[in-house]
Amino acid sequence: MNPPPTSAATPNPSAPALSGIRILDLTAIVFGPYASQTLADYGAEIIKVEPPTGESTRFTGPAYEKGLSAIFLGVNRNKKSLCLDLKQPAAIAALLALVDQADVIMHSMRPQKMAALGLDAKTLLKRNPRLIYAGLYGFGEGGAYEGKPAYDDLIQGMSGVVDLMQRQSDQARYLPTIAADKTCALVAVQGIMAALFQRERTGLGQFIEIPMFETMTAYLLVEHFYGHHLADRQEPAGYPRALTKWRQPYKSTDGLISVMPYTDRHWQLFFKAAGYDNHANDPRFTTIEARTENIAFVYETLGNIIKTQTTAYWLGLCETNQIPAAAVNRLEDLENDPHLKSVGMFQDVDDELGNTYRFVRNPVTMQSSKVAPALAPRLGQHTEMILREAGLSDQTIAAMIETGAAKQHK
Repeated sequence: MNPPPTSAATPNPSAPALSGIRILDLTAIVFGPYASQTLADYGAEIIKVEPPTGESTRFTGPAYEKGLSAIFLGVNRNKKSLCLDLKQPAAIAALLALVDQADVIMHSMRPQKMAALGLDAKTLLKRNPRLIYAGLYGFGEGGAYEGKPAYDDLIQGMSGVVDLMQRQSDQARYLPTIAADKTCALVAVQGIMAALFQRERTGLGQFIEIPMFETMTAYLLVEHFYGHHLADRQEPAGYPRALTKWRQPYKSTDGLISVMPYTDRHWQLFFKAAGYDNHANDPRFTTIEARTENIAFVYETLGNIIKTQTTAYWLGLCETNQIPAAAVNRLEDLENDPHLKSVGMFQDVDDELGNTYRFVRNPVTMQSSKVAPALAPRLGQHTEMILREAGLSDQTIAAMIETGAAKQHK
C-alpha cells in the first residue's frame, strides 16, 4: 500500500476547510460573487477585483452607506476588495503578480476580452501551472453562442424556465428569483472544489468552464426531459406532476398550507383520516403510476378537501399521520421561523459606524470548519495591503494610486 501524501506544511485541524486557498475573483453581479462568497464561507481568501467605478450591485437596493447596498451585501461577505483599472498596464502587471500566488482565478468576462488583456487561460496556466482558471460564461466555448452576453432573464428564457411557467399557468413568466445566476453559482463552487481536489493528487491546475445555458438546461431537464429519455419513442417532455396547474399551495379556510402526501400509504392515511374513504378506494389514487396519469384530478381533489378546514386542523391531522405538510411562510416570516431561529440562520454584524447588518449564513455546517460572517468590503478597502503582499513596493503602489491604476478606500 502506498503511503499517504505528505505536505510541507502541517495541517491546522482548527482551520476552516479552504484555509490557505487564495482566489482572485474578477466576477460581477450575482453568478460569480455568490460562488466566491460560498467559497469564502468555507474559509478561502477571496480577493475581489473591481474597476474604479465598482460593480453595479454596490448601488442596487437600500443601504446605510453608498456602495454597500442590499444586493451587494447578499453575495460579497467575507471578501477583500482590490480596486484596479485593468485598462492600465501597471494594473495588469499587479494582477499578474497576484496570479503567481493564487490558487484560483475566476472571471465572468467574455473570453475575447480576457484574451485581449493577456489574461486568457493558456497564458495564465503557463505562468502558474498550479492555477485553477474558472471561466463563468453565458455559453460554452466552441459552441454556436460562444462569447455572447448572458443575463439571468435570457438564460431563464432559453433554458426552458419560461416554457415551464407557461405550460403550468398559461402565462409566459420568469421565476421571481434570479434562479439561473444562483443555480450556476453553486455548480461553479462544485467545479472549482473538484479541480482543487484533483490538483491535490496531480499537482497541476487546469481550465474549467461553467456555462450558464448548459448548466440551467441540465438542471431543468433532470425531471423534465421525461419521455425524451426514451430516444426511439415519441414520448413527451415535461414531468406531469410538476406541470399541472393544481400543484400549488392549498387554500384552507384561514390561509395557505403545503400538503404533500407522496407514498401510497400517505394517500390512504390522508383520505381515511379526513373522512373520505371513497377516495381511499378510488383506483386513481392507489398507486404512484395511477396518480401520475391522473395528476391534475388528484391535486384538484386534494385542494377541494383542504379548503373545508383550517390550516391548524390540517397540520394536526398530517402530523398525527406522519404526512408531510407545512404552513406557507411569507418572506417577512422567515427571520422568525422557529426552526431557522433555533439553528442561527440569520446572523448580525455591527460595523464601526454603529450600523447593524444581517446576513443569511451558509446553510452547510461542518464540524471542523467554521467561518463567522464579516461585512462585505468597501470598494478598494484592501488595495494597498494586497499589493504590498504581492511584492509591490510602496513607491509603485503610490504611483498606481496617483495615476488611477489602483484605488484605495479612505
